[in-house]
Amino acid sequence: MRISRLTPWAAGCAAASLLLLPSAAQASSASAVRSSSSAYATSAVDTYYASAEGKTGAALKTALHNIIKTQSKVTYEGVWNALKVTDQDPANPNNVILVYSGRSQSKSTNGGGVNDWNREHVWAKSHGDFGTATGPGTDLHHLRPEDVTVNSTRGNKDFDKGGSPVAEAPGSFTDSDSFEPRDAVKGDVARMLLYMAVRYDGGDGFADLEVNDKVNNGSASAIGRIGVLKQWNLQDPPDAFEQRRNQVIYDTYQHNRNPFIDHPEWVGSIW
Repeated sequence: MRISRLTPWAAGCAAASLLLLPSAAQASSASAVRSSSSAYATSAVDTYYASAEGKTGAALKTALHNIIKTQSKVTYEGVWNALKVTDQDPANPNNVILVYSGRSQSKSTNGGGVNDWNREHVWAKSHGDFGTATGPGTDLHHLRPEDVTVNSTRGNKDFDKGGSPVAEAPGSFTDSDSFEPRDAVKGDVARMLLYMAVRYDGGDGFADLEVNDKVNNGSASAIGRIGVLKQWNLQDPPDAFEQRRNQVIYDTYQHNRNPFIDHPEWVGSIW
């Protein structure tokens, strides 16, 4: 199901009616419209997760998997254009925000050059060997724009704390077996990985992806470290950029949601 909004016709009528009201009444009416729209959206999200309500642990994980596995799929080529929408800079519609670097960069500079941006698999595609196959390899919930050089530096490392500063990604660190993103996206990274661990359970022809509490997972269908990811989820709660991204993927592309953006408290309920 899709979250409904005011139709253009209804929005037009609402706008026209505001023009006929005194300024104080306009403010009151506009506030009522916003409240009604917000309440409706909240109700629709609650409905989306209705079958998961009241569950915890493995039962919650299973319920969420059954909800979010219903999705449309994007081709790997199609990911380029999708990221230009999902990761658009709120302050500059011609740019995207690079996930680890935090840099605002022209949408048109996507490619393989040194200063281009490309498609970063936050759940490294070698962890489960799914490559760029349509499915986990093209799932927008864990694909983000990133500087080509920084993407290469991260490679297929697990996530943990510490290391040396990463050039072109201020606030990020890396060592021989792990990568630590900047503070502003630590929670984003955690919730993307946990989405993948719930969405892909081995039942649809792909590997059963799981999070564990170690690094050096290599080509195993696992990524770590869960203890750190849980901390990052609490440290960096969902912000407006992440919430908008989740909604755009739901409305326009895959028609499924990342439950840990809508309900970050479910991370502690499952892990």
